[in-house]
Amino acid sequence: MIHTTNLSKRFGSFTAVDGIGLDIARGEIFGFLGANGAGKTTTIRMLCGLLRPSGGTALVNGYDVSKQSEKVKLSLGYMSQKFSLYNDLKAIENLQFYAGIYGTPFPTALEYTMPLMRLFGLESSLHALTGSLPMGFKQRLSLVCALVHDPPLVFLDEPTSGVDPQARREFWQVINTLAQAGKTVIVSTHFMDEAEYCHRVIVMQQGREVAMGRPADLKTRYQVVNMQELFIKLVGDGYA
Repeated sequence: MIHTTNLSKRFGSFTAVDGIGLDIARGEIFGFLGANGAGKTTTIRMLCGLLRPSGGTALVNGYDVSKQSEKVKLSLGYMSQKFSLYNDLKAIENLQFYAGIYGTPFPTALEYTMPLMRLFGLESSLHALTGSLPMGFKQRLSLVCALVHDPPLVFLDEPTSGVDPQARREFWQVINTLAQAGKTVIVSTHFMDEAEYCHRVIVMQQGREVAMGRPADLKTRYQVVNMQELFIKLVGDGYA
């Protein structure tokens, strides 16, 4: 689903991403771990076709992100780190807007997302102004909007930031269901316990790969008992 070779991004003299190589399969939950400024979000934005790479290559769902960025964007769902829905629209109007962006008939989008909205408890809030919803419900709505067109690939940039433990559990139920259905899910997170739920992870620091592999294999390789210890051992406790 995703293949990159020596993927890099520079902003002037600053190198934000430095030679990242990835091979991510269909149906895989792949996690990006790293402190703020490690290059996670920049890498994800390149893979989404939102930033043009400075060097290297990236194929996403068979499309070259440098030459076919519009096709890349249409084949994926993206939930950004920053809340990006329209607060002055009703929740259902935001859904309708995103369905229109992706060219999906609204009845089809509703049929596909209704089970997810029931799981998230959003049905009773569909006609409320989005700005009036609690942050946890806004995050839930953001995820639903990212899935309105039933994409094969989903990018979730710190999706559980600012939500309660119950919502975090619900998010990961949905993520696992998506992967079981054959969708590839890319997640960036600061929560090391969430990294345990990923099939594989990459740990980044200063734009570079520090380690990559299955959580269980990485814990064995570095002789630690959990991902928090692994992260501290790899990047230092000043980043934890």
